[in-house]
Amino acid sequence: MDWLSRLFEMMLVRGRLDLRCYYGAPWRIDQGPGKANEIPYHAVLAGSAILDDSAGGRPLKLKAGDILLLPGNPRHVMHDGSGAAPLAAHNRAALNLKISENLGSDERLDLLCGHFAITPPHDRLLRSYLPPRLVVHAGAAGEQTETAAQLAGLVTLMRKESTDDHLGGRAMLNALSTAMFALVLRLASETEDTPRGLLAVAGHPRLAPAVAALFNEPARAWSLPELAQLSGMSRATLARQFQEKLGRSPSDLLTDIRMTMAANELRRSSLSTGTVAEAVGYQSEAAFQRAFKSRMGITPAQWRKTQETSGREVFARPVAVAADAKPAETLEADPPFTR
Repeated sequence: MDWLSRLFEMMLVRGRLDLRCYYGAPWRIDQGPGKANEIPYHAVLAGSAILDDSAGGRPLKLKAGDILLLPGNPRHVMHDGSGAAPLAAHNRAALNLKISENLGSDERLDLLCGHFAITPPHDRLLRSYLPPRLVVHAGAAGEQTETAAQLAGLVTLMRKESTDDHLGGRAMLNALSTAMFALVLRLASETEDTPRGLLAVAGHPRLAPAVAALFNEPARAWSLPELAQLSGMSRATLARQFQEKLGRSPSDLLTDIRMTMAANELRRSSLSTGTVAEAVGYQSEAAFQRAFKSRMGITPAQWRKTQETSGREVFARPVAVAADAKPAETLEADPPFTR
């Protein structure tokens, strides 16, 4: 399975379209931060917008076809760039969507605003591997890559569903929002100027096999030489490339994948801590306990107690543990790499 599909299998992501904005200049949008586990998004259907940099940097201009994700979940301000006092906006409720509009008559902004909700604690993990701000562009017809064309088609469908009050429109809009998250990450990983993080590593043609291996076989006792061989580079080069593009080591990524799997299994099953530890790659329960507390801030037992039984499958593919399983080739201590 490819790494992105595996990632979405490990963590539940639900998209929701909250608002469609029709604004004529002057206008201003002041939003956020949302709930702790949310990533806001904005899709520009028509017109343009200026996104202020909350850190005081250069503002970002967004144009039709741009889709903005804000994994940092900050308070953010968007405006028309005129500097004039914004016209009052009024909300009206359609059957499946809330619409916000003003009486401005200049070039009008048509904007979809929503968010992606990630099941805690995976929201912290995902956010730490994504840039604080991510922008992709679907592009003009005839100038698109295959992924960009797919994304443009999906947004076009969202635009139509948000215009017409069709039966099941709300469900459609939210399902399309969820799919948009995957397409945005796919497209971002294919661009040459991918921001530092998981997308930069997974989109690198020589590093991608190592990333896929870690996601698909996290319980394996991976060594740096093995991953380097998969990537066709030296051990030192692999370690340097991961640090430059991801900001952390392959060992850190593997530990986070293992802890994500463990958190899901502790939430959904009654397996003992030792069995879960072995299933995700640890022969030593003590090493697993240390790694889990380091990443989650609490012990596996404490984590399990804090979770309410909801009956919902957070991890679609349970960790397979055979009744007569023998100790796997796992490590005795944290970190999870052999040298």
